[in-house]
Amino acid sequence: MPSYSAEFKEQVVRKLMPPHNQTVAAVSRETGISQASLYNWKKQFRAKGFIVPKKSTQADEWDAKAKLTAVIQTAAMNESERSEYCRERGLYPEQIDAWREVFESADTEAPASKAELAAERKKSRALEKELRRKEKALAEAAALLTLSKKWQAIWGTNEDD
Repeated sequence: MPSYSAEFKEQVVRKLMPPHNQTVAAVSRETGISQASLYNWKKQFRAKGFIVPKKSTQADEWDAKAKLTAVIQTAAMNESERSEYCRERGLYPEQIDAWREVFESADTEAPASKAELAAERKKSRALEKELRRKEKALAEAAALLTLSKKWQAIWGTNEDD
């Protein structure tokens, strides 16, 4: 198994990053490196803080983690640095502004406690149990109705009734 230098890995992964946004399959064909290795390298660079979108798509279709990374990295930059950053990655400053607004306006409700989740599960199980009971009762009533109709068809109606 060949061993590649860190510089070579970075150079290859940069082809997957903006503004190039080449697909893993295309880079694999071009370099002769397996797609699994490229996915692993991509994952390693994402863990180091590089913006490597999960899918090679337009910037608006990036995953939330990549967008958040771009917002964080540009937070302390002035306009010229930010513009340079955007040009390198194939972005527009307006996109980063829009992403920032989305993250700031996101509802940051605290996750439900374990007790609340347990109570909801218990309530859900009770409702499901009641639904099964009612379905059985309905099926039994339908069966009795069908049997009574068959009985009437076979024996006829009783004139005493």
